[in-house]
Amino acid sequence: MKEREIRIKFKNDFPFFSHNCLKIRPKEGELIDLRLNKAQRYIHEKIEEQKKLRGFAKAIIVKGRQQGCSTYTGARFFWQVIHSKGIRAFILTHRTDATDNLFKMTQRYYQYLPDKLKPFVDRKNAKELSFTLLDSGYKIGTAGSGAVGRSDTIQLFHGSEVAFWESADEIVSGIMQAIPSINSEIILESTAKGMGNFFHKQWIMAEKGESDFIPIFIPWFWQDEYQYHLDQLFSLSEEDTELRDLYNLSNEQMYWRKKKIQELGEELFRQEYPFNPQEAFQTSFSGSFITNFLVDRARKCIEAKPYGPLIIGVDPSRNDGSGDRTSIICRQGRVAFDLKSFKTDDTMKIVGIIHNMIKQYSPVAICIDVIGLGSGIVDRLRELGYDKIVKAINCGSSAYNSNKYRNLKAEMWGNMKDWLIEFPCQIPDIDSLHTDLCCVGFDYNSNTQIVMESKDSLKKKGFNSPDEAEALSLTFSLPFNSNMNNNVKSYSQIENIWNS
Repeated sequence: MKEREIRIKFKNDFPFFSHNCLKIRPKEGELIDLRLNKAQRYIHEKIEEQKKLRGFAKAIIVKGRQQGCSTYTGARFFWQVIHSKGIRAFILTHRTDATDNLFKMTQRYYQYLPDKLKPFVDRKNAKELSFTLLDSGYKIGTAGSGAVGRSDTIQLFHGSEVAFWESADEIVSGIMQAIPSINSEIILESTAKGMGNFFHKQWIMAEKGESDFIPIFIPWFWQDEYQYHLDQLFSLSEEDTELRDLYNLSNEQMYWRKKKIQELGEELFRQEYPFNPQEAFQTSFSGSFITNFLVDRARKCIEAKPYGPLIIGVDPSRNDGSGDRTSIICRQGRVAFDLKSFKTDDTMKIVGIIHNMIKQYSPVAICIDVIGLGSGIVDRLRELGYDKIVKAINCGSSAYNSNKYRNLKAEMWGNMKDWLIEFPCQIPDIDSLHTDLCCVGFDYNSNTQIVMESKDSLKKKGFNSPDEAEALSLTFSLPFNSNMNNNVKSYSQIENIWNS
C-alpha cells in the first residue's frame, strides 16, 4: 500500500489507525498497540452508525469497571483532532487523579505517534494539547462547578464517570450550549451509581427514545480477562448454574464472578460488573417485586409457544409532559408480543390503533385501565361494536384474592410475576419494558396484603410511570369465574378455564 493510501486509511479508519499508531499501557507489562476489544468495537460501531445516519453522535454508555470505554473515547477524539482543522475536544472526569491518568494516556498517544503524523504542538501542559497549524486542540478537566466548559467552543465532548459528578445536570446543560448540533460528538459514560441522579435519568430517556442520545450497554463478561482458573474449590449453586446458562458463560467466567463477589460484596459487584443496565442501576433487588433474572430469562426465551385466548392490555396516558406514554401489548398464553408505546392526547388515535389490532389478532379481550384517559377509549370502542370483548379495568378496585393483595393492581402484578416464574414464557426483547418490570417495589400492609409501590415514589427514584409493564399486567386482570376452584395453581390454568 502506498504512503498516500495509508494516510487516507489512517484518516478514515479508526480501528486501523489505533492498531498501527497508538500505544497504551496495559494493566501489566510493557506498552502495546491499541487493538480494540469487543466492548470498544461495539461502541465504535454504534457511534459510527448514528453519525452516518444523523450527522452527529450522542451516546450514553453504561458499563462495568475497566472495560476500555475511556481509552476508546480518548483515542477516538485524539484521532479526529489530529486529522481535521478547527476541531476541539474536551474531556471531563470526576476526580483529579482520573483527569491526570486520562491526560497521560493522551500524551502517550502523541509521544508514540509516527513522526509523519505528528502535528506541531505549540502549547503542551498538564491539561491541554494545542495544534496551532490545525487550529485544533485537546483539553481535559475535572468536573466541579456548573460553569466548566461554558466559554469554550467544543465539537467533541467526553463526560467520564458522569454518575459521580456533583451538579452533573448543570455542568452538562452548560457544556451543551458550546457544542454545535452537527458534526459533533457527545459521549457520556459511567458505571452506575444508584437511581434518580442525572446519569440515571438520561439513561432512562435514551432507553425510551425520548432524547437524541443512544443507549449503549457493555456487560462485564465481554472482557476476555475476566476469567479465573478452575481449582478444587470451584462449585456452582443452582442459581449460578441458571445464570451461566442464561448468559452462555463459561465456568471460568463464573468462578471469576464468584471470587469478585467475595471481594466486593454482591450489591457492589452488580453495580460495577452488571449483566445488564437494569442490574447496574438497581444494585439491590430486595425491594423489587419482579427480579432482573426473571425478566432477562423471558427476554431470551425462544421455546415458549402462544396458545389459548389472545388478550390485549392497554395502559393509556395523557401527554402532559410527565414522560408517561400510552402502551399497548398482546399476550397469548406464554408469549407476549407487539408492544407499542407512544405519546398522544388524541384518544381517537388510540382507539384507531386498538381497532386495527382487533382486526389483526381477533382477541377475546381488550383490558383497558379506565382510571383517567381510559374511560373515553372504552366508551368509543363499545360504540364501535366491541362491547363483548372490551373490559374496563379499575386497578384500584378490590382484588379477587383480597387475603393476599391490597387491590386489583397488586393482584395483576402478582399474576404476572407467577407467569414469569412458571417458565418458559417470552416477552419482547426491549430494554424499556425490562426497566418497567424491575423498577417497581412492593411492601406488606398491616393486613399482610401485598401493596405495589406508588407512582409518586417511583418518580422520586427517577422513573416515570412503568407504562409498558402496566400494559402487560392488564393482560392478567381477568377474574376468577364460577368454574374456578382451589385446585388452580397457576395463571395459565386460570386462562384455560376462563375461556372454556
